[in-house]
Amino acid sequence: MNPPRRSSSSHDVRPSTESMQMNNSSNSGVILDISALKMAEVDSEVPPLPPRYRFRDLLLGDQTFPNDDRVQVEFYVNENTLKERLKLFFIKNQRSSLRIRLFNFSLKILTCVLYIVRVCLDDPKEVNYNPWDLIFWVQRRESLWAIQVTVALIGFLETMLITYLSYKGNIWEQIFKICFILEMINTVPFIITIFWCPLRNIFVPVFLNCWLAKGALENMINDFHRAIQRTHSAMFNQVVILICTLLCLVFTGACGIQHLERGAENTLSIFDALYFCIVTFSTVGYGDVTPKIWPSQLLVVILICVALVVLPLQFEELAYLWMERQKLGGNYSRHRAQTEKHVVLCVSSLKIDLLMDFLNEFYAHPRLQDYYVVILCPTDIDIQVRRILQIPLWSQRVIYLQGSALKDQDLMRAKMDDAEACFILSSRNEVDRTAADHQTILRAWAAKDFAPNCPLYVQILKPENKFHVKFADHVVCEEEFKYAMLALNCVCPATSTLVTLLVHTSRGQEGQLSPENWQKMYGRCSGNEVYHIRLCDSKFFGEYDGKSFTYASFHAHKKYGVCLIGVKREDNKSILLNPGPRHIMAAADTCYYINITKEENSAFIFKQEEKHSKGLSVSGLYDAPSRLPVHSIIASMGTVAIDLQNPDPPEESSKLTLPTENGDGSRRPSIAPVLEIADSSAILPCDLLSDQSEDETNQSDEEGSVGSDFVKGYPPNSPYIGSSPTLCHLLPQKAPFCCLRLDRGCTHSSFVDAKAYGFKNKLIIVSAEMAGNGLYNFIVPLRAYYRPRKELNPIVLLLDNAPDNHFLEAICCFPMVYFMAGTIDNLDNLLQCGIIYADNLVVVDKESTMCAEEDYMADAKTIVNVQTMFRLFPSLSIITELTHPSNMRFMQFRAKDCYSLALSKLEKVERDKGSNLAFMFRLPFAAGRVFSISMLDTLLYQSFVKDYMIGIARLLLGLDTTPGSGYLCVMKITEEDLWIRTYGRLFQKLCSSSAEIPIGLYRTESHMFSTSESQVSINVEHGEEQRDRRDIWKEKVAHRNSTTSDQSEHPLLRKKSMQWARRLSRKSAKPPSRTERISQQRLNLYRRSERQELSELVKNRMKHLGLPTVGYDEMNDHQNTLSYVLINPPPDTVLELNDIVYIIRSDPLAHMPEDSQVGQPRGARNQQEFGTETRDETHL
Repeated sequence: MNPPRRSSSSHDVRPSTESMQMNNSSNSGVILDISALKMAEVDSEVPPLPPRYRFRDLLLGDQTFPNDDRVQVEFYVNENTLKERLKLFFIKNQRSSLRIRLFNFSLKILTCVLYIVRVCLDDPKEVNYNPWDLIFWVQRRESLWAIQVTVALIGFLETMLITYLSYKGNIWEQIFKICFILEMINTVPFIITIFWCPLRNIFVPVFLNCWLAKGALENMINDFHRAIQRTHSAMFNQVVILICTLLCLVFTGACGIQHLERGAENTLSIFDALYFCIVTFSTVGYGDVTPKIWPSQLLVVILICVALVVLPLQFEELAYLWMERQKLGGNYSRHRAQTEKHVVLCVSSLKIDLLMDFLNEFYAHPRLQDYYVVILCPTDIDIQVRRILQIPLWSQRVIYLQGSALKDQDLMRAKMDDAEACFILSSRNEVDRTAADHQTILRAWAAKDFAPNCPLYVQILKPENKFHVKFADHVVCEEEFKYAMLALNCVCPATSTLVTLLVHTSRGQEGQLSPENWQKMYGRCSGNEVYHIRLCDSKFFGEYDGKSFTYASFHAHKKYGVCLIGVKREDNKSILLNPGPRHIMAAADTCYYINITKEENSAFIFKQEEKHSKGLSVSGLYDAPSRLPVHSIIASMGTVAIDLQNPDPPEESSKLTLPTENGDGSRRPSIAPVLEIADSSAILPCDLLSDQSEDETNQSDEEGSVGSDFVKGYPPNSPYIGSSPTLCHLLPQKAPFCCLRLDRGCTHSSFVDAKAYGFKNKLIIVSAEMAGNGLYNFIVPLRAYYRPRKELNPIVLLLDNAPDNHFLEAICCFPMVYFMAGTIDNLDNLLQCGIIYADNLVVVDKESTMCAEEDYMADAKTIVNVQTMFRLFPSLSIITELTHPSNMRFMQFRAKDCYSLALSKLEKVERDKGSNLAFMFRLPFAAGRVFSISMLDTLLYQSFVKDYMIGIARLLLGLDTTPGSGYLCVMKITEEDLWIRTYGRLFQKLCSSSAEIPIGLYRTESHMFSTSESQVSINVEHGEEQRDRRDIWKEKVAHRNSTTSDQSEHPLLRKKSMQWARRLSRKSAKPPSRTERISQQRLNLYRRSERQELSELVKNRMKHLGLPTVGYDEMNDHQNTLSYVLINPPPDTVLELNDIVYIIRSDPLAHMPEDSQVGQPRGARNQQEFGTETRDETHL
């Protein structure tokens, strides 16, 4: 018995006796290189592979020995027969079949042309035949007959060949096809005339070849689309089919009627027959041309019946495809994409508010007026969105495409590879925000994969998902900005309003027709935005080359009214906000400034020569205390003229002196000048790292127990990847999780409410649904190293759901941060968390409310709860986040307040004028008590033109801490500061003393909210009357300002009295009637009784919980005040008592020596070492 054969390598077996090779010239086959197709003899045993070749063969694979033979085998998909080759050439191959169909189409058109030529050469009046002979016989010349026979013979042979190649077993199916029958009718008679000469003048209906030409054209278009791989051509095909059907019907009718009318007394020309068919098919029917004999009349009846059947079917198909195309949006033209600029907006669902915010902000920039916006959305277009896109303003520039960003076909339709930018927005109305982020991430990946060179602008919701889209050019994380803005609202009032006004494009003309002075100033200052320019190209800052940043900022504001807030070196990509006086300006620096309009849209008018011609001293004019070089800010967009009283002021003019004595004694010293070059002895940096020992030695014993153990360092645990490291106040050791619970005692502490802790500062309470990673960005700005330790406010997180351990691990290193399970609609929870000891309550929009059936009802629960707290705790500052900005009108709602109703009318008027900030006059928004995160969508839109806006916003909000860059903080104007008088002098004082840059004011005024329409000083319904009264109000305002400036010279007059004088001057001169006084008294009595009832309710609950009622003061409220933000006000703006100034303070660590950190406490060093050990515990 022979041993079994072993399969060795394929190289040492014998070659086979036969080799098969199949050649096909028209189709390339798959070639297999088979090195062993061999059969060994049965008795022979295959020798084993030599040992030296085994390992080499495993590594190198296919190796051959010297005596090996190779057999090349080619495999073909199609059969190698004549029929298959012909079928491949005539039918299957797209390019060759396209040529065949083009030739066939040309052939049929030629036959129709030859028929027209024959008709024009034929004259039936020359022969006297009976009518039927004229119908069956025609006159055909020899040359024309020869051409028609040749064409008919070619067509006949081609038809027979195609029929043979298409044969699949049923010959009758091929014979009874319409195209085959028509081909036989038009070709066989001509072929017969070759053999039978008397039939050469027989009539052949060659005009029926137009239908064969129509079929050839359809097939040719299909082959063409297959050859160029075009898939979206159904609409084009249907339009071509409809047009061809109409032409064929008209041509067939015209030729048939013309030929049949040969038997009538008066024959018709081909043109008259064509005219008759068009008039008939269009249902006009003039009646001037009509068929005379019954055969032609019968043909007309048949054609009309065919048209009534065929044309409605064609129109129905076309209408269906048109509706589908309207639904899907069609394609964005490739020619337009290559010649015009466009951007793509990818969203999961498009709402009217989102669309209008994007369009208004995007097209607000003059450079973007010629851009097209292509919207790519997977859902059907909304009815309201469809109506908006039909407006001529948008219909020519906005294109809606229904499709998915995950499909390359849809991205090709939107011409993503040719787009200037792609905006990918998240759906914040989704209940599951994480799932919405996942969809956004996939869209961003798909867009980057399809068009790697297209800039991406991505909006993400949760911060833990931000690192997935790091490759995008610009990313805005909603929760990062939201919580950082809410946090700064607690320490810097109305930061949300300040940032919102900065990132919105405005004309600065809002509220200018209102007689209310605060609305005029507030609306005018809202037009300020952030712009940039190179120092060497700027007239604003070009003269300050080689000077300090502080010097340039002050003199630019004094001279031009612009506020220089930041700078970027040419060799550094980081923007520095207020780098301080030690930063020397260079020609290559990029300057960032706040102004009504950019410098390129400004015209400069120098008036120095005029003053010299009048004999006036330039320095004398400049030093005059009664006027400033530029005493009005730049107004409106477009070209702005700036009057420069003195383009080159002397050095001594920067010092504003005051009288040294008055009736009671000496005044404060005059404001020091701002130095061109920083003097280290003049400006001392605020060393916030070395002030700890001084605080410990100066503070009392009871204060030492609160904050003496705080250290400065970087938080050891970040809850997500991508958070910017910030130096913060930290605990020396992590607090146990049990100690973070405010309402429960533990082994370390027995406190069960906020009163027991005995906090020295007011609380900040945050109400949220769950402890998301975004809350980390709320805590960090409030615990930043530049916040004075004595001013740190305790933070209480009032959460609907208890936080997990990963979040507690991230916050346990921060001092005075606690959490408590509860809701804001539970009065007991609010009292336990210490709401009566709080200054600020932050209400975050809840995700669970996003699932409301009506979109705008998503804020209903939040609004009602906040309104309840507004009634229960009127002295509490409640900061609320809403989903929809339009719902801000319900915050602190007063149904009978006519002033609020007048503001509502003003908002409608501003919206009709096209303002992007129509809601800005709502008192809660102006005061910074409410904001919507959707307002920050414009931050992403503006970054397309201003790529620095996201970076500046992050620096202002404290999300990024760039070394050398300053931070946003505030200072309050007290009675001791009123000697400065104006905002321009305050600018000089801050720049010269502490190198701080003011950027705006937050002003609070007392206001009497009337309940009668007659007492409301706002009338927005009659614009003409307002224009007539504007001069009167200007006189009043000027008189009031002059009175203020006179009274400010006398220190015995209190500022508060002056404020009430201004308030009284705003009231109408007409005294209220007796009925109005009675109604006002009744309303005050009703309010008092209602407030007493609410006060008793709160006190009873506090007694039930065992809390003292001493701290509850129900009468201290802010209901009779209004507050607003003034961004970069004019230098001559008069300061008022309790004004809050927004300032950008330079980084205290920027110019510290390296050895200054050696003096850090031992706890801080331990904290940093401890942080390096636990930093890797990041929760994704």
